[in-house]
Amino acid sequence: MPRVRPVRIAVGTSNKLLFGLAVLSGLIGCAPKSYIVLLPSPDGSVGQVIIKGQKGEHVLSAAGQAGTLDGEAIKGRIDDAQLNRDFANTMAAQPMPPSRYLLYFTAGTNLTTESKALIRKIVADAAMRPAVDVSVIGHTDTVHTTTYNDYLALNRANKVSELLQENGLKANSLSIESHGKRNLLILTPDDVREPRNRRVEVSLR
Repeated sequence: MPRVRPVRIAVGTSNKLLFGLAVLSGLIGCAPKSYIVLLPSPDGSVGQVIIKGQKGEHVLSAAGQAGTLDGEAIKGRIDDAQLNRDFANTMAAQPMPPSRYLLYFTAGTNLTTESKALIRKIVADAAMRPAVDVSVIGHTDTVHTTTYNDYLALNRANKVSELLQENGLKANSLSIESHGKRNLLILTPDDVREPRNRRVEVSLR
């Protein structure tokens, strides 16, 4: 693997890929070269980027693949050690990716035991984020009327919000919404009891 001379690094992001620029020396003679490396997104998926330049066109479609800005492919893959050497400061400066938690209810506003245990985890996650924005959205299954479910979902969202704050949540903003029986996690007809639809979704950004 060619050695990299430390320089200022720039990073760009999209929904599917993360790529950065660094100066690569020793790739072709002694002339320094800038390169782009493709990294997986937080959910593990990998997108695709096409590099076009004087040396041709190269498609990056697998994690760790890299190419120079003039369109030339770099043989092999950039491993974690190389990434840490080249991009450590820039990667550390990136904002944390959003987090999403689903908390489920046995009935009414009673959280399941497993979901109760998530409250402290959510608060700890939020504490690691400067000026965190928190969204709390309540949902129901399709039993009962739309009006009743809107009310129940709002009560569930308020219940979770209260528990988060009682456990020390500090947020830049906190929004609470009710989706009732709209936006089902598991699609069912009306009047179907579905535990996975009785939920509150908490998102941290």
